Amino acid sequence: MLEYNPLNCLPSSEELPDSDDTPVDNELQDLIPSLLKAILALLWSDRWDWFFGVDMGIYYDPNQPAIVPDGFLSLGVQRFIDEDLRLSYVLWEEKKLPILVLEVVSHKYRGEYTTKKELYAELEILYYVVYNPRRRKKPPLEVYRLENGEYILQPGNPVWLSEIGLGIGRERGTYQGITREWLYWYDEQGQRLLTPEERIQEAEQRRLEAEQRAQMLAERLKALGIDPESLT
Repeated sequence: MLEYNPLNCLPSSEELPDSDDTPVDNELQDLIPSLLKAILALLWSDRWDWFFGVDMGIYYDPNQPAIVPDGFLSLGVQRFIDEDLRLSYVLWEEKKLPILVLEVVSHKYRGEYTTKKELYAELEILYYVVYNPRRRKKPPLEVYRLENGEYILQPGNPVWLSEIGLGIGRERGTYQGITREWLYWYDEQGQRLLTPEERIQEAEQRRLEAEQRAQMLAERLKALGIDPESLT
Protein backbone atom coordinates (compact mmCIF):
# COMPACT_ATOMS: atom_id res chain seq x y z
CA MET A 1 0.00 0.00 0.00
CA LEU A 2 1.39 3.41 -0.97
CA GLU A 3 2.19 5.87 1.80
CA TYR A 4 0.63 9.28 1.33
CA ASN A 5 2.29 12.42 2.65
CA PRO A 6 0.17 15.54 2.07
CA LEU A 7 3.25 17.75 2.45
CA ASN A 8 4.56 16.34 -0.82
CA CYS A 9 1.57 17.84 -2.62
CA LEU A 10 2.04 21.37 -1.31
CA PRO A 11 3.87 23.99 -3.40
CA SER A 12 7.45 24.71 -2.37
CA SER A 13 9.10 28.07 -1.79
CA GLU A 14 10.66 27.84 -5.28
CA GLU A 15 7.19 27.70 -6.83
CA LEU A 16 5.64 30.57 -4.87
CA PRO A 17 6.11 34.33 -5.46
CA ASP A 18 8.47 35.98 -2.99
CA SER A 19 6.21 39.02 -2.41
CA ASP A 20 2.83 40.37 -3.42
CA ASP A 21 4.44 42.65 -6.04
CA THR A 22 2.84 45.67 -4.35
CA PRO A 23 5.38 48.51 -4.34
CA VAL A 24 6.01 50.29 -1.05
CA ASP A 25 4.70 53.85 -1.01
CA ASN A 26 7.44 55.18 1.25
CA GLU A 27 11.17 54.46 1.57
CA LEU A 28 10.76 53.98 5.31
CA GLN A 29 8.94 50.72 4.71
CA ASP A 30 12.22 49.36 3.35
CA LEU A 31 14.83 51.33 5.31
CA ILE A 32 13.45 50.74 8.82
CA PRO A 33 13.35 46.92 8.67
CA SER A 34 16.63 46.89 6.72
CA LEU A 35 18.32 48.80 9.55
CA LEU A 36 17.01 46.34 12.14
CA LYS A 37 18.27 43.46 10.01
CA ALA A 38 21.71 45.07 9.57
CA ILE A 39 22.12 45.50 13.33
CA LEU A 40 21.18 41.85 13.92
CA ALA A 41 23.61 40.70 11.22
CA LEU A 42 26.47 42.19 13.26
CA LEU A 43 25.13 41.32 16.70
CA TRP A 44 24.35 37.69 15.81
CA SER A 45 27.10 37.19 13.24
CA ASP A 46 28.12 33.88 14.86
CA ARG A 47 24.56 32.56 15.09
CA TRP A 48 22.92 30.56 12.31
CA ASP A 49 19.53 29.93 13.90
CA TRP A 50 17.66 33.08 12.90
CA PHE A 51 16.21 34.80 9.87
CA PHE A 52 14.99 38.36 9.32
CA GLY A 53 12.85 38.89 6.23
CA VAL A 54 12.21 42.27 4.60
CA ASP A 55 9.16 42.62 2.33
CA MET A 56 9.04 38.85 1.91
CA GLY A 57 5.93 36.73 1.50
CA ILE A 58 4.93 34.46 4.38
CA TYR A 59 2.83 31.54 3.15
CA TYR A 60 0.66 30.15 5.93
CA ASP A 61 -2.03 28.36 3.89
CA PRO A 62 -1.63 26.79 0.42
CA ASN A 63 -5.09 28.09 -0.48
CA GLN A 64 -4.42 31.69 0.57
CA PRO A 65 -2.12 34.40 -0.80
CA ALA A 66 0.95 35.25 1.20
CA ILE A 67 1.00 37.94 3.83
CA VAL A 68 3.87 40.36 3.32
CA PRO A 69 4.89 42.29 6.43
CA ASP A 70 7.50 45.00 6.08
CA GLY A 71 9.76 42.89 8.29
CA PHE A 72 9.69 39.73 10.38
CA LEU A 73 12.01 37.77 12.64
CA SER A 74 12.12 33.99 13.04
CA LEU A 75 14.21 32.07 15.56
CA GLY A 76 15.20 28.42 15.43
CA VAL A 77 15.39 28.28 11.63
CA GLN A 78 18.30 28.16 9.21
CA ARG A 79 19.72 31.59 8.54
CA PHE A 80 20.65 30.62 4.98
CA ILE A 81 19.12 27.82 2.92
CA ASP A 82 21.67 27.94 0.09
CA GLU A 83 23.58 30.50 -1.98
CA ASP A 84 20.37 31.61 -3.71
CA LEU A 85 18.86 32.48 -0.30
CA ARG A 86 15.16 32.27 0.50
CA LEU A 87 12.63 33.17 -2.15
CA SER A 88 9.78 33.25 0.36
CA TYR A 89 8.96 32.00 3.86
CA VAL A 90 6.73 28.91 3.67
CA LEU A 91 5.41 27.72 7.03
CA TRP A 92 4.90 24.11 5.99
CA GLU A 93 8.59 23.98 5.04
CA GLU A 94 10.07 26.11 7.82
CA LYS A 95 7.85 24.62 10.56
CA LYS A 96 8.47 27.76 12.62
CA LEU A 97 6.24 30.81 12.95
CA PRO A 98 7.95 34.20 12.97
CA ILE A 99 8.26 35.38 16.55
CA LEU A 100 7.88 39.03 15.53
CA VAL A 101 6.33 40.89 12.61
CA LEU A 102 6.78 44.58 11.82
CA GLU A 103 4.51 46.88 9.87
CA VAL A 104 5.50 50.45 8.96
CA VAL A 105 2.45 52.62 8.28
CA SER A 106 2.94 55.04 5.41
CA HIS A 107 0.70 57.38 3.43
CA LYS A 108 -2.25 55.03 3.51
CA TYR A 109 -3.40 52.40 5.95
CA ARG A 110 -3.19 48.79 4.81
CA GLY A 111 -5.07 47.18 7.67
CA GLU A 112 -2.19 47.48 10.15
CA TYR A 113 -4.57 48.12 13.05
CA THR A 114 -7.40 45.84 11.88
CA THR A 115 -7.19 42.93 9.41
CA LYS A 116 -3.44 42.36 9.58
CA LYS A 117 -3.44 42.56 13.35
CA GLU A 118 -6.28 40.03 13.52
CA LEU A 119 -4.56 37.65 11.11
CA TYR A 120 -1.24 37.75 12.97
CA ALA A 121 -3.11 37.00 16.19
CA GLU A 122 -4.87 34.05 14.54
CA LEU A 123 -1.49 32.74 13.40
CA GLU A 124 -0.27 33.09 17.00
CA ILE A 125 2.71 35.31 16.19
CA LEU A 126 4.00 36.41 19.57
CA TYR A 127 4.99 40.03 18.89
CA TYR A 128 3.32 42.49 16.56
CA VAL A 129 5.12 45.81 16.08
CA VAL A 130 3.50 48.78 14.32
CA TYR A 131 5.39 51.98 13.58
CA ASN A 132 3.47 55.00 12.35
CA PRO A 133 5.77 58.04 12.09
CA ARG A 134 2.83 60.30 11.20
CA ARG A 135 1.09 59.79 14.52
CA ARG A 136 0.96 62.82 16.80
CA LYS A 137 -1.67 62.17 19.48
CA LYS A 138 -0.58 58.58 20.13
CA PRO A 139 2.90 57.07 20.34
CA PRO A 140 4.17 56.26 16.83
CA LEU A 141 5.57 52.91 17.98
CA GLU A 142 3.27 50.23 19.35
CA VAL A 143 4.54 46.82 20.46
CA TYR A 144 1.92 44.16 21.11
CA ARG A 145 2.41 40.79 22.81
CA LEU A 146 -0.01 37.92 22.27
CA GLU A 147 -1.66 36.86 25.53
CA ASN A 148 -4.53 34.36 25.55
CA GLY A 149 -5.14 34.93 21.85
CA GLU A 150 -5.27 38.73 22.14
CA TYR A 151 -2.64 41.35 21.44
CA ILE A 152 -1.84 43.43 24.52
CA LEU A 153 -0.03 46.75 24.09
CA GLN A 154 3.28 46.78 25.95
CA PRO A 155 4.35 49.95 27.78
CA GLY A 156 7.65 51.79 27.51
CA ASN A 157 10.27 52.75 24.98
CA PRO A 158 12.21 50.61 24.39
CA VAL A 159 10.12 47.50 25.02
CA TRP A 160 11.99 44.44 26.25
CA LEU A 161 11.24 41.25 24.30
CA SER A 162 12.36 38.51 26.68
CA GLU A 163 11.85 35.60 24.26
CA ILE A 164 14.15 37.31 21.75
CA GLY A 165 16.66 38.63 24.26
CA LEU A 166 16.49 42.15 22.85
CA GLY A 167 14.46 45.30 23.23
CA ILE A 168 12.99 47.37 20.42
CA GLY A 169 12.40 51.10 20.50
CA ARG A 170 12.56 54.38 18.66
CA GLU A 171 15.20 57.06 18.85
CA ARG A 172 16.56 59.88 16.74
CA GLY A 173 19.70 58.98 14.85
CA THR A 174 21.41 58.87 11.47
CA TYR A 175 21.27 56.00 8.99
CA GLN A 176 22.57 56.18 5.42
CA GLY A 177 23.10 59.90 5.98
CA ILE A 178 19.44 60.45 6.94
CA THR A 179 18.86 61.99 10.37
CA ARG A 180 15.41 61.24 11.76
CA GLU A 181 13.68 58.88 14.17
CA TRP A 182 14.55 55.23 13.53
CA LEU A 183 13.75 51.89 15.15
CA TYR A 184 16.64 50.19 16.92
CA TRP A 185 17.43 47.12 19.00
CA TYR A 186 18.39 47.60 22.67
CA ASP A 187 20.09 45.52 25.34
CA GLU A 188 18.48 44.57 28.66
CA GLN A 189 19.84 47.73 30.30
CA GLY A 190 18.05 49.86 27.70
CA GLN A 191 21.24 50.79 25.86
CA ARG A 192 20.82 51.19 22.12
CA LEU A 193 22.86 48.80 19.99
CA LEU A 194 25.10 50.41 17.42
CA THR A 195 24.39 50.34 13.70
CA PRO A 196 27.06 49.07 11.25
CA GLU A 197 27.83 52.67 10.26
CA GLU A 198 28.27 53.69 13.90
CA ARG A 199 30.59 50.76 14.55
CA ILE A 200 32.77 51.80 11.61
CA GLN A 201 32.80 55.42 12.82
CA GLU A 202 33.65 54.31 16.35
CA ALA A 203 36.54 52.16 15.11
CA GLU A 204 37.81 55.02 12.94
CA GLN A 205 37.63 57.41 15.89
CA ARG A 206 39.65 55.01 18.05
CA ARG A 207 42.25 54.71 15.28
CA LEU A 208 42.60 58.49 14.97
CA GLU A 209 42.88 58.92 18.73
CA ALA A 210 45.59 56.24 18.88
CA GLU A 211 47.51 58.00 16.09
CA GLN A 212 47.23 61.32 17.92
CA ARG A 213 48.54 59.79 21.15
CA ALA A 214 51.44 58.21 19.29
CA GLN A 215 52.25 61.55 17.63
CA MET A 216 52.18 63.38 20.96
CA LEU A 217 54.45 60.76 22.54
CA ALA A 218 56.91 61.03 19.64
CA GLU A 219 57.05 64.82 20.00
CA ARG A 220 57.74 64.54 23.75
CA LEU A 221 60.54 62.06 23.13
CA LYS A 222 62.09 64.36 20.55
CA ALA A 223 61.92 67.25 23.04
CA LEU A 224 63.94 65.07 25.42
CA GLY A 225 66.50 64.42 22.70
CA ILE A 226 65.34 60.85 22.08
CA ASP A 227 64.77 59.60 18.56
CA PRO A 228 61.43 57.68 18.61
CA GLU A 229 62.66 55.51 15.74
CA SER A 230 65.52 54.24 17.92
CA LEU A 231 63.01 52.69 20.30
CA THR A 232 61.37 50.45 17.68
